[in-house]
Amino acid sequence: MMKKSISASKASLVLFLCQMIFALDVPLDSKLLEELSQPPTITQQSPKDYIVDPRENIVIQCEAKGKPPPSFSWTRNGTHFDIDKDAQVTMKPNSGTLVINIMNGGKAEAYEGVYQCTARNERGAAISNNIVIRPSRSPLWTKEKLEPNQVREGDSLVLHCRPPVGLPPPIIFWMDNAFQRLPQSERVSQGLNGDLYFSNVQPEDTREDYICYARFNHTQTIQQKQPISVKVFSMDSLNDTIAANLSDTDIYGVKPVTERQPILLTPTGSTSTKVELRGNVLLLECIAAGLPTPVIRWIKEGGELPANRTFFENFKKTLKIIDVSEADSGNYKCIARNILGSAHHVISVTVKAAPYWITAPRNLVLSPGEDGTLICRANGNPKPNISWLANGVPIAIAPEDPSRKVDGDTIIFSHVQERSSAVYQCNASNEYGYLLANAFVNVLAEPPRILTPANKLYQVIADSPALLDCAYFGSPKPEIEWFKGVKGSILRGDEYVFHDNGTLEIPVAQKDSTGTYTCVARNELGKIQNEVRLEVKDPTMIIKQPEYKVIQRYGQVSFECIIKHDFTLLPTVIWLKDNDELPDDERFLVGKDNLTIMNVTDKDDGTYTCIVNTTLDSVSASAVLTVVAAPPTPAIIYAQPNPPFDLELTGQLERSVELSWIPGDENNSPITNFVIEYEDGLHEPGVWHYQTEVPGTQTTVQLKLSPYVNYSFRVIAVNEIGRSQPSEPSEQYLTKSANPDENPSNVQGIGSEPDNLVITWESLKGFQSNGPGLQYKVSWRQKDVDDEWTSVIVANVSKYIVSGTPTFVPYEIKVQALNDLGYAPEPSEVIGHSGEDLPMVAPGNVQVHVINSTLAKVHWDPVPLKTVRGHLQGYKVYYWKVQSLSRRSRRHVEKKILTFRGNKTFGMLPGLEPFSSYKLNVRVVNGKGEGPASPDKVFKTPEGVPSSPSFLKITNPTLDSLTLEWGSPTHPNGVLTSYILKFQPINNTHELGPLVEIRIPANESSLILKNLNYSTRYKFYFNAQTSVGSGSQITEEAVTIMDEAGILRPAVGAGKGYSETLFATSPVMHTVRPTFYKVQPLYPRIRNVTTAAAETYANISWEYEGPDHANFYVEYGVAGSKEDWKKEIVNGSRSFFVLKGLTPGTAYKVRVGAEGLSGFRSSEDVFETGPAMASRQVDIATQGWFIGLMCAVALLILILLIVCFIRRNKGGKYPVKEKEDAHADPEIQPMKEDDGTFGEYSDAEDHKPLKKGSRTPSDRTVKKEDSDDSLVDYGEGVNGQFNEDGSFIGQYSGKKEKEPAEGNESSEAPSPVNAMNSFV
Repeated sequence: MMKKSISASKASLVLFLCQMIFALDVPLDSKLLEELSQPPTITQQSPKDYIVDPRENIVIQCEAKGKPPPSFSWTRNGTHFDIDKDAQVTMKPNSGTLVINIMNGGKAEAYEGVYQCTARNERGAAISNNIVIRPSRSPLWTKEKLEPNQVREGDSLVLHCRPPVGLPPPIIFWMDNAFQRLPQSERVSQGLNGDLYFSNVQPEDTREDYICYARFNHTQTIQQKQPISVKVFSMDSLNDTIAANLSDTDIYGVKPVTERQPILLTPTGSTSTKVELRGNVLLLECIAAGLPTPVIRWIKEGGELPANRTFFENFKKTLKIIDVSEADSGNYKCIARNILGSAHHVISVTVKAAPYWITAPRNLVLSPGEDGTLICRANGNPKPNISWLANGVPIAIAPEDPSRKVDGDTIIFSHVQERSSAVYQCNASNEYGYLLANAFVNVLAEPPRILTPANKLYQVIADSPALLDCAYFGSPKPEIEWFKGVKGSILRGDEYVFHDNGTLEIPVAQKDSTGTYTCVARNELGKIQNEVRLEVKDPTMIIKQPEYKVIQRYGQVSFECIIKHDFTLLPTVIWLKDNDELPDDERFLVGKDNLTIMNVTDKDDGTYTCIVNTTLDSVSASAVLTVVAAPPTPAIIYAQPNPPFDLELTGQLERSVELSWIPGDENNSPITNFVIEYEDGLHEPGVWHYQTEVPGTQTTVQLKLSPYVNYSFRVIAVNEIGRSQPSEPSEQYLTKSANPDENPSNVQGIGSEPDNLVITWESLKGFQSNGPGLQYKVSWRQKDVDDEWTSVIVANVSKYIVSGTPTFVPYEIKVQALNDLGYAPEPSEVIGHSGEDLPMVAPGNVQVHVINSTLAKVHWDPVPLKTVRGHLQGYKVYYWKVQSLSRRSRRHVEKKILTFRGNKTFGMLPGLEPFSSYKLNVRVVNGKGEGPASPDKVFKTPEGVPSSPSFLKITNPTLDSLTLEWGSPTHPNGVLTSYILKFQPINNTHELGPLVEIRIPANESSLILKNLNYSTRYKFYFNAQTSVGSGSQITEEAVTIMDEAGILRPAVGAGKGYSETLFATSPVMHTVRPTFYKVQPLYPRIRNVTTAAAETYANISWEYEGPDHANFYVEYGVAGSKEDWKKEIVNGSRSFFVLKGLTPGTAYKVRVGAEGLSGFRSSEDVFETGPAMASRQVDIATQGWFIGLMCAVALLILILLIVCFIRRNKGGKYPVKEKEDAHADPEIQPMKEDDGTFGEYSDAEDHKPLKKGSRTPSDRTVKKEDSDDSLVDYGEGVNGQFNEDGSFIGQYSGKKEKEPAEGNESSEAPSPVNAMNSFV
């Protein structure tokens, strides 16, 4: 029976653990979080022990979140605190934070007490810690009369500070009247209680201004004790005084200063006790008197002092252990020692612990009918007591919940219902403190929701994985199923992977994987589905790779890179040289499928890489180019000289010898110099070394020698071609032994471990030994310590390791060479350091100042140099993005590291992403590595401007409307506030009409524009906005369709060519004042080909949109005939042409094309010439109407001549000239310089004739590029005449005097139409 019970309890525990594991996870979706009900959660509160400045307002923080938003209330000293009855107390709006107004008459002492905040909504109540409010105190020093201290030299002395009791306790320091800190040493130091201790006094300690200061940081005040006087009597002066008052026969004299063994000034007695809390800093102090000054040493009885956490301060009088734990309990002994003896004291340390968490309770989100548990486990010394509260009320008296059962530190929930939602508090307390944690149980019943956007498009490359998202939420947890297509069967099998978060993975996507996939989420409360689309693209391939090339200098070389890619992807090709950008050199020509290098030089040698990128994949291929010299032309044969010969040694001395030789043949190139080499047959036989070199005209040289070397010499001749072979060696010469002349170089002392010193040097070479028995004397001693040199003699090594050294201590080092004959000269000393160890502490007070949306500045306090334990190399800042605040989505954490060299205490963090949450920490770095990290610091970047919308599509064109669809920006960089749409029409001459602007809500993704002009091209500009400003824009163009009646659309800029109303306006819409300027069309085209036919000729005209300076041709032929087209070249870039020599009464086909644009032609047009007419013609000269017309014209000309003659005689101007001088023709008004706008345009519908010369500038010249085509420019005559069709060609108003101007000029009408208008 017992066994069954145990098994049942184990099964129940396993069941509850499983249910805990499957508790709901709420996605971090901002929209979802706003809709779900949630009990309150305390997000910010003041510290438990809150000491405030009595001169400033008291702010007690209490912030909480919940749905619906919580309300707040307070208790003070356990009873309700009615803030409405106290005029000095206010609560911040939408917050629980209290502000107590002290600066306007309130007193901080009146508000001392214990405060607790409660945040409550319909789902429960959360409570804050008990916040104890106490105003800081900085009382004055009690006045006292201080007697002077008269002390004998060598005695000990304690100057008591006894500062006033403040809150918090003050910081104590000693200074003199000049506000200079009193120097402290092993002999004189300040104790932890603030007293100043003298182990023994000296005459220089005499002074009258020992002043103790107490600094109260909270109120920024400093209190001063009255000065203390100290007078030290020396033995010599005391003896002189006694001698002056006694006779020679008297026995007098005071004993000289006597040395004394140590005694402890603090603590007193042989033992004491100390209690410290876990995690705090343990400080133990021993200060001793004695002469000479005692040295303090610390040990732990029965154990070792904890490594990496132990520090010695105040000249080793204070033992400091940081972050103490129960394991640090024990007996600590301090030993004070001098040459006369020692004294010791044992401190028994007990480490207690305030409560600390083992398992803090966590929020629990459950579905109705589910089970779960809240666990609250804490430890401490003594063991803490665990108690539970529900909505701030002890659970024993809280409203009963049948689904809840309390079992010690665990609450078990079974078959919960929505009414079971509540906030539970766990309180763990002992005599040293308490912990309070809020954890809510939120019971939700929610139908399924799919958070992935509908119709989301995924694109992948074939044979690569495809991940289709289906982020969901529901309570109970929905089941997820995937279908392909709207009515497809459910997806199963090994070819698919179904992830717990709803994602469908296709490990190897194929082309047939393309299609629509449907995700279905269902639970007992409902069902929802969402469709996404998958497109599988062909991979990008390089089908013709660049090949290895060998090219002669100054030649030309080409590398091919022919690619094949998916037609829907736009590839970009980049060429690199040696993995870097191509040189900025016009010799490098990058074509569509190749790279060509002209006039190749030696520096072009290298590896060339072709990289092809698309939005989905990237491929590359490389080839090597080798540049070789062109074959030389035959010339005189030059060669390196023959080797010298007949080497002879003369004048042999201990340190020198003379070498002579005979040069060999120079082979048509003069010898420039001789190189002398030597071989040491004793130490390095067979190895030749450089000795010296001399000019080519010299054949003898005096050589310096080293002792104890068996020399042989050889000579090499050099000319411009190269070096000769070496000569035959000379005879050998062995020099005598001697003491070493030099010591090892590059002596260093660097520790490889924290407790050693590795001394290294560069050994002398064999010939530098100067004799047999080469050895090295290695010496070292600790710097700034009065120690003797420690030496050792070693041989055949270049390294020596000194063990047992303190960590990172400077040493003086020297290495001296010696041999059997004696020592080298005394070596110089170098400074080295014993081994480094990792830094012990992290930088403190890390602060982050966010400068803008992509840049932040981080500050920190430097660590004490003694904790670096090595060479301070700098600080490293680790920072990483936690989440984007706009998308609330976490991603893989990629930590970034910035290193700041030296003792720098700030740095800039560039390249941050706007509107994101970041964390960072700082670590100090030495030669050994990095120290511990500072606590993670969280900071957030503000919003920035968004990127451009991901796409803009214009669909469904009709006569008067267009449909716009767009995608949200890939990087919103904040919360989108709206979209801005601007658009304007474009006419046939590529001029832009009025600009219209629309502001669209941020939640829209499409818009229908109505009341547009039919058959009109519009240009659209589209961008998104955040509260910071507008992002970059994207542009598109689209055309409304032509109506069925074929009515020509109005021309932009030709009068009132636009409809007055483009669409129904709204309050957020406004129109920009029209401006006009030229724009290039999207693509070249020829349209509106028209013909005007007579009997034997036809006028062909057309409209062209495209690049300037296009050369046109006209092709024509008999309609219905299979004969080849006939082609006529159009002179210049005019847009009309006359076809001559046509057959009357015949149907012709015609089309217009542009040279250089393959396949670029207009559509065909068909016309018919007129029938042949009878030869009888009416003589116009005999017609009455013509005679009358000519008479009227002659009369008008006569009147005009008379008026002109009269005004010329008066010195006046023609009225037309005055008008032209006063007002430039509005038809050709230039752009105004001040506002950048164009002049007005005439109304094309009025058909008003152009004024003569109205297109001519004020200087009476017309630049060719500014003028329309004139028939005069086409070389068809100067005299005015009519063509066969009656059109007017050439000058129509007689000859004019031309003035100089640039290029070919015409002062006449620019086109036949203008010519006719001017003529009439």
